[in-house]
Amino acid sequence: MHRVTRAVFRLLFGLRISGSSVPAGGAVLAANHESVLDPFVLGLVTKRPVRFLAKRELWRFGVVGRTIEALGGVPVDRGTGDRAAIARLEELLREDWLVGVFPQGVVRDAPTWHRGAAKLALATGTPLVPILIDGTAKALSRGRVGLPRLRVVVGEPIVVEQAKPTIAAAKELTEQLRLAVEALRERE
Repeated sequence: MHRVTRAVFRLLFGLRISGSSVPAGGAVLAANHESVLDPFVLGLVTKRPVRFLAKRELWRFGVVGRTIEALGGVPVDRGTGDRAAIARLEELLREDWLVGVFPQGVVRDAPTWHRGAAKLALATGTPLVPILIDGTAKALSRGRVGLPRLRVVVGEPIVVEQAKPTIAAAKELTEQLRLAVEALRERE
């Protein structure tokens, strides 16, 4: 399935993935968020499965929820600080899974990045991998469907020592992550 999806994205969008390799073991893959296509694109940076949070409302539509779950989705109650969903992601990271997170939270181009990815990395001591996804907003967004070139750049993993995920530590790490993702825009 992975090979077919990658081939389709290369054919339709000229998908180009460059940069560093995803580390072995558990890691938090943290990317900017331009479009609903982003989880699919993020899953193509590695042949390993990537688990990610998806809003629980999607599970109301039987086949949609089952599909999202089959693709690695973990349901989350947004805006509630869903501790069970976060605990599940921490468990997956400790079991050496890859977890994909979009710190912007929703599809938008806004300066606010939430601290969830940093908190996960701090709580588990797993690397935080900055990833730039570029072009998906031109491919699929509100009122727009197109076939632009898509580019994904994987940054060097940020090594994170396991520590209590305090607000200050998570804020600092989130800012480091945001700057690392933005710096990837300049890379080819």
